[in-house]
Amino acid sequence: MGNLSSGLLRVAEEYWERFLFLLPNIILAILILFVALWLAARIRLLLESRLDKKSHNQITTRYIAMIAKWAITLLGLMLVLHTLGLSGVAGGIFAGAGVSALVVGFAFKDIAENFLAGLILAFNRPFEVNDSISVNDLTGKVLDLSLRTTHIRTFDSKDIFIPNGTILNSSVTNLTYNGLIRMDFVVGIDYNDNIQDAIDLIEKTTLGIDGVYREDPPYALVEELATNTVNIKVFFWVETDDYKKGALLLRGRMMQETAKALLGNGFGLPANIQELKLYDYQKSIPVQMMQPAEEQ
Repeated sequence: MGNLSSGLLRVAEEYWERFLFLLPNIILAILILFVALWLAARIRLLLESRLDKKSHNQITTRYIAMIAKWAITLLGLMLVLHTLGLSGVAGGIFAGAGVSALVVGFAFKDIAENFLAGLILAFNRPFEVNDSISVNDLTGKVLDLSLRTTHIRTFDSKDIFIPNGTILNSSVTNLTYNGLIRMDFVVGIDYNDNIQDAIDLIEKTTLGIDGVYREDPPYALVEELATNTVNIKVFFWVETDDYKKGALLLRGRMMQETAKALLGNGFGLPANIQELKLYDYQKSIPVQMMQPAEEQ
């Protein structure tokens, strides 16, 4: 029993002496780690502020800053391992990178794919922050591009996080890329109305609405001679700095003002009418008048 106690005591003393020997390195390693983390965050903020002044693409600047942050953090971890005398571990990490990359590649295939897709999107720049885009029947405003996903907020305030790989492999419609978009709507007038007068009134009314792009004025034309109405299609251009406000809400206001102007000037806007057809063997339609229950 005494030999066991003395042996344990001797082992404890050896570990304690080793700990005291490594204590300066441990303190230095902790200091290096804190400095690396602080420096990584600081450089990220610095890069974002500097690059934002020189580039209008916020997504690219954020991505570059994020990669720089992770690179400095990784370098700090390598220095920590070296300071603790674990250089062999750090070297083993690099030496085994080829084998581990293959294993990790299969295990984290989707993560690696989305990271690379985000990198391509950041530099290819099919859209920027605050652009309105449409991807796979989802339409909304781009809020952020992270290492794995793209954050989109739909016009009904739903936050959608789409994997970068999905966006890269899909057709992306940027609704605000060039600052303009053409929109349209259809209005039906009565067959007894003067079509050209209706077109002139529609073009005059829509041109006077705030928000319409006046350098390319609205125009209207007959699209279809439908069963009950003469359908007139109205085309107009709007600026799309804010797609929801500049396009969708403006379209609704133009439809209201057009209907108001047509009705106010005596034009008819017929509702859907059911048409009954009599074939040759039918001479008449039997109609029976039903009396109210009170009279019966």
